[in-house]
Amino acid sequence: MTKRALIAVGIATVIAIASLGTVPLVGQGASAPPLVVTAYNGTAPEKPYTAPKTPWGDPDLQGVWSSDDTQGIPMQRPQNISSLYQSEEQWAARQKQTQQGVQNALNAIGTFRGDYARRAFRQTSLIVDPADGRQPAITPAAEKRRASRDRGTFGDGPFNTPEDFTLYDRCITRGIVGSVLRVVYGNGNRIVQAPGVVAISYEMIHDTRVLYTDGRPHVNQAIRQYLGDSRARWVGDELVVDTTNLTDKTSIGLNGNGLRHSDQMKITERFKRVAEDVVQYQITIDDPVTYAAPWTISLPLTPLEGNVLLPYECHEGNLALMQSLSAERAEDRALEEDLKKGIKRARRPVQDGNPQAGGGGRGRGAGAGGAGAPAGGRGNAPAEGDQER
Repeated sequence: MTKRALIAVGIATVIAIASLGTVPLVGQGASAPPLVVTAYNGTAPEKPYTAPKTPWGDPDLQGVWSSDDTQGIPMQRPQNISSLYQSEEQWAARQKQTQQGVQNALNAIGTFRGDYARRAFRQTSLIVDPADGRQPAITPAAEKRRASRDRGTFGDGPFNTPEDFTLYDRCITRGIVGSVLRVVYGNGNRIVQAPGVVAISYEMIHDTRVLYTDGRPHVNQAIRQYLGDSRARWVGDELVVDTTNLTDKTSIGLNGNGLRHSDQMKITERFKRVAEDVVQYQITIDDPVTYAAPWTISLPLTPLEGNVLLPYECHEGNLALMQSLSAERAEDRALEEDLKKGIKRARRPVQDGNPQAGGGGRGRGAGAGGAGAPAGGRGNAPAEGDQER
């Protein structure tokens, strides 16, 4: 990440947030809400920023961008705050907190030393539509299929097959949204372009999406993929991406955990370079099977320190699944042996003794290390502020 300050950091937007209520929603057969630029301070610059162009004439989004600087911005706006932007007092506190975080990080020694916010933004929530900054209600049908908190690396099981773990635990994917939102580490996003195509690679789990801008149609609806089928187009300096053909195996939560969306979900993403050091990223989630209404997240992406995605060896050395499943089978045998001795007892929980899971006492070794931990230390650390648990 460069050390230059943003053109301005904090309040305002090119399009007033209040106007979003007049925009037809995605689920009503219209386009997603227009881009909400949250990187400007007060008002848009007097001289609008002109994005650089590629040699073939497309707006140039290329670079390695990060969501690290959205640290401290919650997914949903606190109910006692009515504005998308902080008050002067709140803003001063956030700036001070960010400055202190920079100093702490520079003096830190450890695995996550480089993953910290260097710039403050004035948003009170990542959600910008609905205007109250709150996620729409979950439908009754979605509540019935809410995954148990007993699943995944930090759950207590039962674990009988690999499918009892999340796709993140299995080093498969964090989903489109979870791959961009800030977590405790690994928040890099590399964008490269060629004529008719844009590709984005995510640092954690290292997915890469290829976004065609040449007008080709979506693939057959019978073909379903974890990251769906994406088609992109340029609208002025803005890249608009429509994604369909999703499965119901991923979620909107950070790290791909939480409530699973349906396979009917459609996603509209918007990318626009709004300053030399800022790409505004916005995503509209339209899933009437899961949410009462469409909703939109908008956040600034800023240059990643070092400009390089670090390796994320996740499958390599992923002992979490092996240890959890083998511990479960060992407990099966122990229960059987105890019954032979006339001892009838409750099953010991997998997470017993794991401080990250909140357990106590002796453990059975469920999440020791987490996905990828032995291979470079990039393990399944718990996500910060996961809203969808």
